[in-house]
Amino acid sequence: MNSAIAASNRIESVGRADPSDVITIVSGLPRSGTSLMMQMLGAGGMGVLTDGLRRSDNSNPRGYFELEAVKQTRQDASWVRTAPGRAVKVIYRLLPDLPDGFSYRVIFMRRNLDEVVTSQQVMLGRPTLAAADHRRLVGIFQRELAHIDLWLASRRNMLVHSVQHSDAVMHPATVAQGICEFLQRPLDISAMVAAVQPSLHRQRRLSTPS
Repeated sequence: MNSAIAASNRIESVGRADPSDVITIVSGLPRSGTSLMMQMLGAGGMGVLTDGLRRSDNSNPRGYFELEAVKQTRQDASWVRTAPGRAVKVIYRLLPDLPDGFSYRVIFMRRNLDEVVTSQQVMLGRPTLAAADHRRLVGIFQRELAHIDLWLASRRNMLVHSVQHSDAVMHPATVAQGICEFLQRPLDISAMVAAVQPSLHRQRRLSTPS
């Protein structure tokens, strides 16, 4: 079966699933806007799966929207049975741990990698990286994202919708409409837009440090 036919079959399979049976996964690199997307979905009326254990801080003053059990999915995936119809945050490296037997729609957040590296350093309270180290981390993230993109494309039970972090911040209404169409759910677009605070986009694209 060629790749085009396989992709068509995958879309048809996941597309036939009742939205209440589909698990919405919000994924991406750390500091790529995954918490922002979870905020938008929750504001729009979608149930979000979170335990509130990780408290808000200066880096994410509106919260992280995480579920601690996700980190142990490889050992214990029992939480997945409670996720259909809701959204849950799963960082990109943990996506392969998700069990088969469920239908997933993945909202994959993407952000300029210079911003990601800078934002991660600020969150960790570390000094700005030297140029060579900054470029090295950007290269690692590029390779890891390319790998996970190939993996996602091979999954019959997953559909992926990519969202640029900058678009979510600057054009939230357009992004929210696209999310509603992707998820096939009538979310409250105006509430999703209201959940976005552009002032929190503090690590805007910069030149690689010299």
